This record gives sequence, C-alpha cells and structure tokens, in this order.
Amino acid sequence: MLQTIAGNRRRATLLATFAVAVVAASAYAVTNPGAAASGGRHAEVLRVDVAEDFTRFSFAPSPVDADGQPAYGNAFVTQGYIYPEGTLDGADGVLEDGRPQFPDKVLGEWTCRGFFVGNGAKTTKGPWVVTSQLFKLDKRFGRSTLTTEGYELPEVGVPIARAITGGTGRFGTARGEQTQRMLGFGTGDGVKLRMTLDVQKR
Repeated sequence: MLQTIAGNRRRATLLATFAVAVVAASAYAVTNPGAAASGGRHAEVLRVDVAEDFTRFSFAPSPVDADGQPAYGNAFVTQGYIYPEGTLDGADGVLEDGRPQFPDKVLGEWTCRGFFVGNGAKTTKGPWVVTSQLFKLDKRFGRSTLTTEGYELPEVGVPIARAITGGTGRFGTARGEQTQRMLGFGTGDGVKLRMTLDVQKR
C-alpha cells in the first residue's frame, strides 16, 4: 500500500515536471520566433535602415554605357550608415557633405561591394547588382560584424531574400536570411534600404 502511494506520488511529480517543461518551451517559442523554425538554435532578429553615403560610391572605369554610367559587369564599392528601422521614413539619413543626418542614431557602418548585372545602372526591374554586404556593428573593426550575399533590386518596396553567410564576435557562427527592400533614393542619389536580418546561431 505504501509502495503504491509512493509510486503514485513519483508519477504525479514527473507529470508536473513535464507539464512545466512544455509550458516553458512554448513560452520560449513565442518570445523567440526563430527558435522553433531553426531547430532550437538561438535566433536574433535585427531590423535596420541603411542610408548610402553617396560620396563613397566608387565604380570601375569600365565597362560603362555611352553616358558613363556603370554597365553590366562593372565592379563597385560603397558605404553607408546603419540606423534603427523607421529612421528613414521621410528622411534621407545623409547630409550633402556625406555626414550622417542623425549621428546619435547611427548603429554602425554598412559596406557593399559587387557587380552590376541586368542592364547595369539603368536596370528598373529585377536584379541590378549582385553583392556582398558587411555590417560593422561595433566601433572596433572586426569585433562585431555580419556578412550577407545575394541579389539587390531597384524596385521600391519589393522584398528580396539574401543569405547571411557569417560574422564575427557574437555573430561568429551566424547563418540565416536577410530580407531587403528598397525605400528609394536619398541625398546624391544614394540608395535607402530597409532590412530584416534573421540571424540563426549554431
């Protein structure tokens, strides 16, 4: 009789422990939306706007079109400012001299390098560049960075997925997906971009 009571208590304790674990796991999945989809890997979602500093856009002398604009295959590099999402709603993010419009909001530096495809700089639909992007998210170079690869589109508001390929510091094992949307052109025809980086960490 005593053994039966003790056994029932043990079973009740195990069931209660299991129920608590299930509730805790469900709460984690809700507060960490990438956790369940990524097989339990830690997820960090970054939502940012990027304003290109037009003074730092540089492209190769060839190939170019008759008007001197980059043609298919032209290589380029450019940089800009990383801001919190929503900063560039109704703003350019860059001043005429290339300085950030909102220096107190700058989260880091964005560097983009790649090649023009499609119809070069005249592309209006579909991929116009294939690029590597580097997000510098700390004042010290190399301390906290993210890297992504993929296509970019010139169409305003149209999303495109890019691969998160790695990083350093807290992003040292980063993988995942970046979603990018063109917001339009700002000061000096620098691009304005909105990005969501769904970072999975192994």
